[in-house]
Amino acid sequence: MSLQARLTLWAIGLTAAVVCIASALDVGSEFSRQFDATRHDAQLILQSIGEFVRYAVDHDPNAESAQAAIEQDAPDLSAGLNRLMRGSRPFVEVAVCDHRQRVIADSDAARVGGTCPRLPDWNDVVPRSNWFDRLRLVWRDQGEYEVSGDVTSARSGPSVFGVKLVLRPRLIWADLAPILKKHLAISALAIAGSMFGAFLFFSFALRPLGKLGRMIDLIAKGEYEFPSANPQTAPGGDSQDEFRIVASKVSMLGQQLRGAQYEFSDLKTNVERLLEELEDAVLIFARDRRLIAAAGSVEKFLGRPRTALLGETITDIFPTGTPLGLFLAQAVQTGRTLRNRRVPLEKGFGLLSVEFLESSAAGGMLIRLRDPEATRQIGRQLQTADRISAISRLTKGVAHEVKNPLNAILMHVELARMKLAHKDYDLDPQMDIITSEIMRLDRVVKTFLDFARPVQLNLSDVRIGDFMEDVASLARPQAAASGIEIVERINVEDSMITVDVDLLKQAVFNIVVNSIEAMENGGTLSFEASVKGDDAEIRISDTGPGIPAAVRERIYDLYFTTKENGSGIGLAMTYRIVQLHDGTIDFNSEPGRGTSFSLRFPLSLVSA
Repeated sequence: MSLQARLTLWAIGLTAAVVCIASALDVGSEFSRQFDATRHDAQLILQSIGEFVRYAVDHDPNAESAQAAIEQDAPDLSAGLNRLMRGSRPFVEVAVCDHRQRVIADSDAARVGGTCPRLPDWNDVVPRSNWFDRLRLVWRDQGEYEVSGDVTSARSGPSVFGVKLVLRPRLIWADLAPILKKHLAISALAIAGSMFGAFLFFSFALRPLGKLGRMIDLIAKGEYEFPSANPQTAPGGDSQDEFRIVASKVSMLGQQLRGAQYEFSDLKTNVERLLEELEDAVLIFARDRRLIAAAGSVEKFLGRPRTALLGETITDIFPTGTPLGLFLAQAVQTGRTLRNRRVPLEKGFGLLSVEFLESSAAGGMLIRLRDPEATRQIGRQLQTADRISAISRLTKGVAHEVKNPLNAILMHVELARMKLAHKDYDLDPQMDIITSEIMRLDRVVKTFLDFARPVQLNLSDVRIGDFMEDVASLARPQAAASGIEIVERINVEDSMITVDVDLLKQAVFNIVVNSIEAMENGGTLSFEASVKGDDAEIRISDTGPGIPAAVRERIYDLYFTTKENGSGIGLAMTYRIVQLHDGTIDFNSEPGRGTSFSLRFPLSLVSA
């Protein structure tokens, strides 16, 4: 299910829930009103009966006492009470009792002379009940309750008459039922109308954002062909609004990544073809130094087909009078392994590697010949492939950064919808936030486009020692301010590398700044340089807390940072600069002991 569909269903459900809650509150209010009306009616009836009793007592001077006056008028009083009860639903009975709890008048004449009824007090039950309990009372309760009061008169003296009004809650339902049906009908219409309105609103309001989300999902999956390439059908139509601007940026990003994908595909094809043409020559000799297996470009290096060489001895294939034969004879005699030793061949030079298949030189041996120029070419092609792969990895970070403001936009659109539903038309805060997030999207896309733009290198030969001294000098003031000691170990003599000095300084200094900031309580910052084979290695080490294992795979990702105010661009830029120089970057980190970054670059031809 798409994001737009999920948000629409969520909004419809929320709207229905709000309307249902409002309807429930309205029904509860109606219950409260009905119960309050019942209590009010009971008080009016009690007052009327009280006046009637006082009138009967005070206007019969011939009666010996107040009770005698009531008993004398009991038939008439009971008949009057009966008439009063006929139109006083939910009240079913009213009784006048003396101080001995004997009924002296009742709306039901058969009860006169009996014991005054004792029922639960309605005024005690209602205040403690919620609207659900009240619904249960009027719907399912078949019992009776009383509302009582006392009556005194001028003649009664200390004697007090009790008036008890009996009601049945089930009879209240007859008055409530039509009202509740009306409320339910109105609520059903309101729910249906609000759900339909929410569906229409989100169907149109979220359509541009839905298209943007689908475009970003396609980019994240590596699919850069969008279903709608026509600008007129992009999110936002033909208007120059914020959605149209963001859609055009996303489309531009997709076009660039599509070009990178094509470039990577072409490069992969070329590399595979190159590997077929530039395979190493691999020869395996048994204990008796006879060739038992050969593979790769044997004919290219030795000028003979490999099938013709099988069974020959090592001295037959590599005569001792040749430079290559001398190297191999020396390796067999000393039992020492050779790795990428530069040796002269009939045409140019090659790289010779010798490995013994057993612990002693008496066992079998493997000889490998490589073309150094082809190796360099393959290395450059693979490094280019790594750069393309890095761009793909950076894209994931861009997609993540784009989705965050999109989610914020969707949330504030929903908040605006809720405010409109409550007739609150003050939408300026939401519109300001939505505009701000759209501008943030624009900045993210622009930053990525700037990052991916080709860089023109100003290459020059520089001494590695001088370069490292310059970087250390730049770092000393900041390191001293943080209580950090700088240690230099430069073992490169006069070796040189061909680089863009300013760019490489920026790359190395990004690592240095991170190391200094990691050592909040001081420590040691080491600058090391050495030559390993045909490469120069630059190593920057610190004694900080190390890089957590959970984030090590992401430190070169664009926009990824663990700092509170970090931009997530520094190490990504360092990674890119190193690759532009056909170099490699790696690091080793131990928790609590520090981190060491290693940068390797090909030595300059001047050094070689």
